[in-house]
Amino acid sequence: PYRAPLSKSPNITVNIMYNIRTYNAIASVGLERFSPAKYAVSPDSGDPDALLLRSHKLKVEEIGSQVCAVARAGAGVNNVPVQACSDRGIVVFNTPGANANSVKELVLTALLLSSRDVYGGIDYVRSLASITDEADLNSRVEAEKKRFKGRELVGKSLGVVGLGAIGSMVARAGLDMGMRVLGYDPALSVEAAWRIPAEVERMENLAGLFAQADFVTIHVPLMPATEGMINAESLSAFKDGSALLNFARQPIVDTGALTAALASGKVGKYVADFPVPGLIDDPRVMLTPHLGASTEEAEENCAVMAAEQLIRFLETGSITNSVNYPAVSMESVNGFRIAVTNRNVPGLLGQMTSVLAERNINVIDLINKSRDDVAYNLIDLEARPDQGLLDAIGAIEAVINVRVLAGKG
Repeated sequence: PYRAPLSKSPNITVNIMYNIRTYNAIASVGLERFSPAKYAVSPDSGDPDALLLRSHKLKVEEIGSQVCAVARAGAGVNNVPVQACSDRGIVVFNTPGANANSVKELVLTALLLSSRDVYGGIDYVRSLASITDEADLNSRVEAEKKRFKGRELVGKSLGVVGLGAIGSMVARAGLDMGMRVLGYDPALSVEAAWRIPAEVERMENLAGLFAQADFVTIHVPLMPATEGMINAESLSAFKDGSALLNFARQPIVDTGALTAALASGKVGKYVADFPVPGLIDDPRVMLTPHLGASTEEAEENCAVMAAEQLIRFLETGSITNSVNYPAVSMESVNGFRIAVTNRNVPGLLGQMTSVLAERNINVIDLINKSRDDVAYNLIDLEARPDQGLLDAIGAIEAVINVRVLAGKG
């Protein structure tokens, strides 16, 4: 693959062909989105322009000097050093909603398993494998089935904490099963609000939701504000004997507090996708081995979304579903486009336009967006940018990197 740097400076590049390094097994339907004429995609790709991964724990030292994007085929980015990427002007993408249905179906499975002792019943029947007489087998089953009696979901209360892509789907499914659904999400976006059925009762605080819910399911991202949010204090507000479902992230639930709540009967069942020592042998606990997104469909959806976001970014500079940079959309390349990443400081856009004006370069189109401490710019120029222009922009103190995208001519 050929890469033509416009200067010896490591922060100014133009690409003829892109190298994509993959980690983990990425679904082939996603990899097929990369045209062989423009992309070299391989786990052994040298000096990559972008990284595509699933669960690989990405280390800072694995991110080469030419990397400008990291795409995570999944929603969580706990395995990506996001702050280090932001500092280097690297855009980090995720794929929110691509595995939502897969997680939703596993949550529904957990709801049913926490209300009916199906698992215990299956184990009991397996223990009768040595019995060959059908009448004897039926007699034993009839005598013992009362041990596995459960309760129906119809008419019970389901508390959904977090009403994003997954939470809203779980809420709708709960309504479809005849449950009363309570929802809590203080950070609900307008877009997410449109997905929530009107029948979902919006709760003003978690304590009120916990006190009324027979089943509580967690669907919030892991961040400092949510780590350990299910703790001794919040568990004390739970309805006695309620079931807690965690298919978001393990650290959201304080293990020690949960163990005490299970022992006291405050929590009757705990079903989660994150095995942790000390809970595995508890008969009131059911843990699955990170199965939330483990369906063929989810893996394919995530791979396709991640690939398409990378392609759009690399070829047009547009950003969709980034966790650290603003959403920016400027599709067609009018003339010659440069993408500039910078620290979000006052006056920088003016400095860049001054550099262009000094060289009598006409700007056809421009978009500037910021997010927290970083900013991102797409600038379409009438004339092909020369080395002097790029060096001048790259020399501005707050500029992190400059990319030249293929334009006409």
